[in-house]
Parts: sequence; C-alpha cells; structure tokens
Amino acid sequence: MKKFITALIATASFIVATSAIADTAKSEKHAKKATQNRQAVFSLLGSNMSPLGAMAKGKKIFDIEAIQKHALRINQLSLMIADYTHTDTSSFKVETEALNDVWEKPEAFEKRINALITASANLQKVAKLGNESAIKKAIGGVGKSCGGCHKNFKED
Repeated sequence: MKKFITALIATASFIVATSAIADTAKSEKHAKKATQNRQAVFSLLGSNMSPLGAMAKGKKIFDIEAIQKHALRINQLSLMIADYTHTDTSSFKVETEALNDVWEKPEAFEKRINALITASANLQKVAKLGNESAIKKAIGGVGKSCGGCHKNFKED
C-alpha cells in the first residue's frame, strides 16, 4: 500500500508540475467560465469536507462508509485543482476569492495542492482501516492542508 501511495503522489506531483505554467484568460467570457469551473471544484471540496469535519468534531454520527466516500471524492477533486486553476483570470474583473498569488507564486501553490493530495490519499488509506482515532487525525490533516491554502491563496 505504501508503494501505491508513493506512486500516486509522484504521479500527482508530475501532473501538477507540468501544469504549473498558467495560461492567461483570453477574454472576459473565458475568465468568467474559468472562474466558474474553478469555484465548482472548490465548492465540491467544501461540500465533501464539511461532513467529515462535523464527524471529527462529534457533531455528526461517525459513518465509516460516508467517510470513505468523501475521502475518495476529496482525493479525486484534489487531483483536478491544478487543471482548474491553470487559467490566470487576474487581469479580468471576475467575482472571485482567489488571490493573484495562485498565478504569481505557482511553486508555492503547487506545494499546497500536493499537500492536499497527500493528506486526502492518507485519509483514504486510514478510512479503510476503520480506526476512529486515526481517521479523525487524518481528517484533521486534510483540514490543515485546506486551511494552509486558504491562508495564502484565498481572500478572507
């Protein structure tokens, strides 16, 4: 399993690294569509993280099947972030919370994406084992990786 996780992370890092150079939106329409797509990915991430956080805090019944489902989705979505943040929309007036650092500091942003990929892959692995304490810790790891990105790349 460790080899699988290592291979997954290496593959994801390659995907992110090869897409680190952003394309600039070619028009206002293009920027708006790119922004909508980007926001959709992050909205789905949030909708899958929310129940996990509630379970980790004891505000929602601990449901291993739901945890496994949300962990899988978060990991799949984390692998899409580089693709859906590839278009630099910063030169257009679009409604967004993304800071220009997403495109101005691509190596730092890539590092944050990789942190989420790694944390969500770990959550998937731990969720299969069923240990509630380890799962809560892994959920915390995913939350920490999300927060690290919000801190540097999202407007408050």
